[in-house]
Amino acid sequence: MNINLNKSGISLLNALSNHSELIMQAYFSGSVNESEYSPNIIQSLIDLKVLWRPDSDVQLRLRPSLRTLLGESLQDESNRQIDANIGNLLATLTTQAEHYKEALAHQKYHESQAYLADLTEHVYTLTETLATNVRLLWSRISNEFGYVSSVDSKIRENELAQSQVTDMLNQLSMFHFDVLSQLAGSNRELRHLLVITLQSAFATSAQELSLVQSKLLELLGRFREFKGRTRLLKGFMLHMEQKPDFIPVNYSAQTQVPNLFNRADRIIKGAAPDVHNMEQEFELTSLVDNLRSVNRWWQTNANRAVANPLVIEEESSVSLEEDLLKDAVENYFCEVIDSGKNTRALDYYTKHNLDFDQEVWIYQVLGAFQGLPDSERQYFDIDLEGIPHQTYTGNFIIQDIELGLR
Repeated sequence: MNINLNKSGISLLNALSNHSELIMQAYFSGSVNESEYSPNIIQSLIDLKVLWRPDSDVQLRLRPSLRTLLGESLQDESNRQIDANIGNLLATLTTQAEHYKEALAHQKYHESQAYLADLTEHVYTLTETLATNVRLLWSRISNEFGYVSSVDSKIRENELAQSQVTDMLNQLSMFHFDVLSQLAGSNRELRHLLVITLQSAFATSAQELSLVQSKLLELLGRFREFKGRTRLLKGFMLHMEQKPDFIPVNYSAQTQVPNLFNRADRIIKGAAPDVHNMEQEFELTSLVDNLRSVNRWWQTNANRAVANPLVIEEESSVSLEEDLLKDAVENYFCEVIDSGKNTRALDYYTKHNLDFDQEVWIYQVLGAFQGLPDSERQYFDIDLEGIPHQTYTGNFIIQDIELGLR
């Protein structure tokens, strides 16, 4: 143990204890009022690297490392920062592991134990850094960034947290456990530190960060919704201040109602199973089977009928007879193609003495034309003949169809 370092550490801790009021004042206000304390106390804290002056015309401030320590211990979200610099820690771990293996190879066991102690400290520092960053993010999410007041500030803090999560995920991608496993080799201490401990911390942090990212996106949407509503309310209040005699128009008495107000209440249909959905057939069958059993629960054992389980059988194919109307329409199309001349549907109907209703015949011809694929429909040209409806405008009564080739 280094005696000088031990004495210096004790002196630093005593100074922090004796001047705790000054340190906390500098922590909350950001600077130290030198007129309230003696020059000897100020100079002693500067010598102990507790206070520092960034510039000659700037007041004394706390060292950043001490501010970080206080922010972490006090769990002050406004001053706690996320440390996403994992790459340097991984490089330090690799270097310390190489030093440890080299000391063991040269049988320098005293040095190897010192390197192993430093390596252990760095590994646990890295795992604690990951856990602290995740805890800090969850703490900010839990109070919805309560250390800032306005919605705009919350949105900025949310975007900052999202960028920090992205940086942390990029830093986690630098973990290459195959390289760390090869570096550890067969050494039990190195494998425990570089593989088992780090891999457990990596898996936990990656899973938590994915949940944090989804929560941050949800919070961001909520903040933006609040911002939009606040902007709408402020606009309405400003409008009322400029026009205090404003009275809303009775839109119910107008013939042209704006779309904003022309809204009906949503109608919720009654829940009903879709018996035509084949994917739910087994679930519906089991439900019906259980319902039959429940309905007979009140019956006695003597009168209770045995509920036979439902069995799903394979559907049998049904052969349908040829549709004569469909065949007649196909023959009509074929005659138009063979002759190459325009032919009216009713002329074809009279020529072949068809027995169908004329309206059904015209409707079937029109449906067959519209049912053709686009690649085949482009070869035909159709003309609808009829008269407009005498009473209802916009309705056209089709009396005949003329079909031809283009």
